[in-house]
Amino acid sequence: MIPAEFEYARPRDVGEALRILSEHAGEAKVLSGGYSLLPLLKLRLASPALVVDIGHVAGLDGIEERDGALCIGARVTHARLAADAMIAARYPIVHEAAGGIGDPQVRNWGTIGGSCAHADPSSDWPAVLIATRASLVCRSVRGDRTIAARDFFIDSFQTAIEPDELLVEIRIPTPAPGTASVYRKLERRAGDFATVGVAVQLHLGSDGRIDQAGIGLTAVAETPFAATKAEGQLVGAHPGPAIFRQAAEAAAEQSRPAEDRHGPVDYKRAMVTEMTIRALTAAAARLQATA
Repeated sequence: MIPAEFEYARPRDVGEALRILSEHAGEAKVLSGGYSLLPLLKLRLASPALVVDIGHVAGLDGIEERDGALCIGARVTHARLAADAMIAARYPIVHEAAGGIGDPQVRNWGTIGGSCAHADPSSDWPAVLIATRASLVCRSVRGDRTIAARDFFIDSFQTAIEPDELLVEIRIPTPAPGTASVYRKLERRAGDFATVGVAVQLHLGSDGRIDQAGIGLTAVAETPFAATKAEGQLVGAHPGPAIFRQAAEAAAEQSRPAEDRHGPVDYKRAMVTEMTIRALTAAAARLQATA
């Protein structure tokens, strides 16, 4: 199909982009890498009056550790995150998620900000950001607003971004010693959207018990979500197969999968249990390796 007619703007900097969004609030869509928005335009699932292309706006493509967090500009591509040596060493969950997104072309053009703003219910990044208790920074002419990842993803293709705001940065807290994180997904073939995606982050206290747990699930509800019941099962327990299965079954109970070409509901719930056990087991192995 051919997209519906729209106006096109190519701002020179963030300030100009924000002014355009303020003037056309509710009428504009932001274009970054294009791998989220362009298919919607072609299928006429989105018909904005104005497309604001931020593909050449400077200042949104940085990667740095700052103020106790990994700060990632919204225009950073999946490929850059997958190739960054510091991220691979210090934020393995980010490295794993980035390297498993799509094919090389998608990874080279698609951006983390575009993926998060698109909020596909099967995308990888939301689960990772939920598990790590990350936050997202949205900017408008009024200033910056920081939103917890657990409050950002509202529904299928719906986020907490206001119509005049631009997502500018993702902040993932730097893990404390004794922390391990893992992303595991079940996919029909390499690079596919997840049938089930599970992101896990665990922190062990001085007594060897889990004192902090984060679990984000994707592809098994109308939006990615935190498996809070599973997290509650883990906190205060020693890591091990029995508690991991108990938590995984709680995650499956909290999931809300729909039957589609990836499988029926019962199969997906069973895979939530299995993939959560695998992710928790891998995180525990990483904790043991660094002990």
